[in-house]
Amino acid sequence: MNVNLAERAHNHNWKLDPIVRSLLDTDFYKLLMLQFIWKNFPDVHVSSETSNRTTSVRLAEHIPAAALAEQMEHVRQLRFRRSEMIWLAGNTFYGTRSIFEPDFLDWLENGFRLSDYEIFERDGQIGLRFSGLWTEVTMWEVYGLALVSEMKTRSALSRLSELELDILYARAKTRLWDKIEKLRGLPGLSISEFGTRRRHSFLWQEYAVMVMRAGLGKALSGTSNTYLAYKHDLEAMGTNAHELPMALAALANDDTELHASQYRVLELWQKSYGGELLIMLPDTFGTTQFLQGAPDWVADWTGQRADSKDPFVAGDEYIAWLMSRGRDARSKRLIASDGLDVDDIVALHRYFDGRIRFSAGWGTLLTNDFRGCHPRGENDFDPISLVCKLMTVNGRPAVKLSDNAHKSTGPEQEIERYRRVFGSVRVEGPEVVV
Repeated sequence: MNVNLAERAHNHNWKLDPIVRSLLDTDFYKLLMLQFIWKNFPDVHVSSETSNRTTSVRLAEHIPAAALAEQMEHVRQLRFRRSEMIWLAGNTFYGTRSIFEPDFLDWLENGFRLSDYEIFERDGQIGLRFSGLWTEVTMWEVYGLALVSEMKTRSALSRLSELELDILYARAKTRLWDKIEKLRGLPGLSISEFGTRRRHSFLWQEYAVMVMRAGLGKALSGTSNTYLAYKHDLEAMGTNAHELPMALAALANDDTELHASQYRVLELWQKSYGGELLIMLPDTFGTTQFLQGAPDWVADWTGQRADSKDPFVAGDEYIAWLMSRGRDARSKRLIASDGLDVDDIVALHRYFDGRIRFSAGWGTLLTNDFRGCHPRGENDFDPISLVCKLMTVNGRPAVKLSDNAHKSTGPEQEIERYRRVFGSVRVEGPEVVV
């Protein structure tokens, strides 16, 4: 990939380099979840909101609301291209053809629209709020986060000379290659790029993916970015996220339904995708209680993604649970994806080798690690922890407990109710960096 990143940064042309170039420029799981929502919950109304957990970085001082609105309006005007629709209809995903239903693809091309949005400023932060039909709101998550993240980047880039930009990107390229070299030759390595939502920029994410492909070969399983998978003939990676169990929990009518909702969402997912894409995400309301109360059929799912619990602990817990259910863990998949960097990936790969099929989802610290690269020693390019979470579902508050209390979301009274219903204790995990 022969792109002069410093020159493009120095001469940003809005029409040449919009932050979001295609509606495919999102995580693949958002499209899978959109089809699930379209099929099962077409009339549900939700609201969601972005937030910056790195409160020391006052985004409102770096991102003009008018410029953010301009980028948002650009995204709202995008439509899926015909070539993209042909790819979605005809490509094989996870070894399965026609994973997207013809009626859904027709709606996606001709009926899909993004909801209205609000831009707000609060406590030095700039954020986005979305409300409308769930089918109109859900896709904003990744687009919105990518916009805010790259606008922060562009603000910092604008304060550097062309020479300083050369130095910045030279250092970042060296750092990236040093990381890739630590992974080269690691037998049986399986790693995917997961860094869309908090990337330094689209161009840098694309560069990082190309470096991974060149340096790691078949060890690169694919990318979560659907547009990059489409453009570069890579596997599109991802299944589902916390949004689904959060929404089904909010729709529950009593405490019994609330507790059962974490398994009902799996039943609906399994039915919607014909027994494919069976990677569960058990930490929405606490992994331990989820596994303890899970019906036996859950152990037949393909694997588990460990998001908010220490992945060494989560993996050991999953393996022990599989053994207690009479399943061979060596046939299952464990995916770690929470704030991983290269040393974590190497250690986890070695720890689980021969015990379970381990995969790493490498995100922010792949696509946005410019720490120490600033030519004047400043920290303007350090990554921050941006999130977009459900706030309400049909007017009811949405809650996530997580295995790390720093990632909990929702009104405090509802969080306490959920802890009582699910039997999840508050765990003070590490401070969230990315």
